[in-house]
Amino acid sequence: MDAIDREILAVLQEDGRISLTDLADRVGLTLSPCHRRVRELERSGAIEHYRAVVSPSAVGLDFEAIVFVRIDRTDPETVGAFEAGVLAIPSVVQAERLFGDPDYMLRVLTTDLTAYQELFDGPLGALPGVRKLSSTLVMKQVTGPRALPTGVVRAKG
Repeated sequence: MDAIDREILAVLQEDGRISLTDLADRVGLTLSPCHRRVRELERSGAIEHYRAVVSPSAVGLDFEAIVFVRIDRTDPETVGAFEAGVLAIPSVVQAERLFGDPDYMLRVLTTDLTAYQELFDGPLGALPGVRKLSSTLVMKQVTGPRALPTGVVRAKG
């Protein structure tokens, strides 16, 4: 991956709907080489997929909690069952397995405190292998979803 590929990734992270013509102009290529590079970035997995970033509050998800999970055992069966269970809960919008204690961190979005309490007492608490759940409430989203650093530094303008 060279500097042009990194610039392409930086631009696409800012605007995934940019036309190939405009993208080529932004990175200083003609259309065909730019198109080839984008297709290669997609084929190689550098670009995993495209999506819209939706505002949680626009869809009524105004309550956010970070849930820390300790599980009983970390054998492959328990971990696999726990992770499959997490994937089945739509309110869990992010899940990370951690080294050390706790074992997992989950980002959970719900409509309100009551909905969160029902989720906590129900599906979250019933996940396979759960020993302990603890949560902290998010006061304010400081960054929101961010683009990955690509090593490209551009002047603001």
